[in-house]
Amino acid sequence: MRYLRTGPRRAQVPLTDIKRGKTVGLRSGEIADRNIRVILEAIRRHGPLTRLELGQHCGLSGPGITNILRRLADDGLISSNRRNHHVGGASSSEFALRPEGAFSIGIRLRPSHGEIVLIDLSGQVHERRTFSVTDAAVDTAKTAVDDLMQGEAKSLRIVGLGIAANGWTDEQTDRLAAMVTLPRIFVENECTAALLAERTMGNAVPLDALAMIIIDEDVQAGYLIRGIPFSGVHGRAGSIGEMHTGADNVPLNGAVGFGALRAVLSQEDFERMREGRELPRSPALDKWVRSAAGHLLDPILAIAGFIAPSTIMIGGDLPRGLIESLIHQLSIERRDTTVRPFLTPWISPMKPASFSGGGIALGAALLPFLDTLLPPPAAG
Repeated sequence: MRYLRTGPRRAQVPLTDIKRGKTVGLRSGEIADRNIRVILEAIRRHGPLTRLELGQHCGLSGPGITNILRRLADDGLISSNRRNHHVGGASSSEFALRPEGAFSIGIRLRPSHGEIVLIDLSGQVHERRTFSVTDAAVDTAKTAVDDLMQGEAKSLRIVGLGIAANGWTDEQTDRLAAMVTLPRIFVENECTAALLAERTMGNAVPLDALAMIIIDEDVQAGYLIRGIPFSGVHGRAGSIGEMHTGADNVPLNGAVGFGALRAVLSQEDFERMREGRELPRSPALDKWVRSAAGHLLDPILAIAGFIAPSTIMIGGDLPRGLIESLIHQLSIERRDTTVRPFLTPWISPMKPASFSGGGIALGAALLPFLDTLLPPPAAG
């Protein structure tokens, strides 16, 4: 199982008779693998592209590009067509992604509910299902995979399964791997998965430093630093839900999490919200927005002050309209000097996450692709 998040550094092995120059760089096979991924990513993001255009995007030589294109075509990941040029009537081959060349499954697991998606190589969601989670999380995940594999996924080339879950253990992964027939299983926490979805498939924003706040039963944050997800030495970076915030100094989870929303919504409206549908305006909901913004501003100020990300995104299972109302109220709160006697013109821009649910299940489904076909975050 491969973790994309940062972790404890291993002790360095002392170098004895080995020359320093031989311990750095990539082996020829690793270079070839990286170049294949770079070419495929350029076609995925910018294609269809000709060989000349690929050279401009990737900086690789013509013969090298030709060999890589041949391998990608043999693997069924790209197709080629003739592009006609208006000047002089010349034509050249252009290469496009074959989204149906590979598929992946992603699961988001929360304590009470889950979501499973099937995506193709372009990131297009072909199937999305929600389910309830029992105490037996591994059995629940297996059932969700089995149900999905009875449909379209049964005859597709699936490269692996990604899981986005907080607190998921290696022992659970081993148990699930013995119960399903998928070739690989990868695990990340929810915020890292959401960040990977933004980095790989999201709207065009500067992604060298990005922060994501996920609002659900609890409130959590994730960080992308120099294009790489960062979770701290012990994987606990972004555990902001227990912060005491606001003028009343209460935990963020209690003021902003879904428990606070349940108190102001009917059961029907709460279920409607969980399904991603917009909510009707009401005085009680407006009060929650004002309270949530007042408490969220404290961790946002800390994130902006210490990390200074290009953008702070807010996601989770909140409807987009409610997230936009929350961001608007945050812009009001940051200018209110009656509570905080200072202005914050340096705070990072805030915007909603690009995908419903924060893109957590989508990010989970990207994990097998990032391990096998696309450039991983560490590649920049």
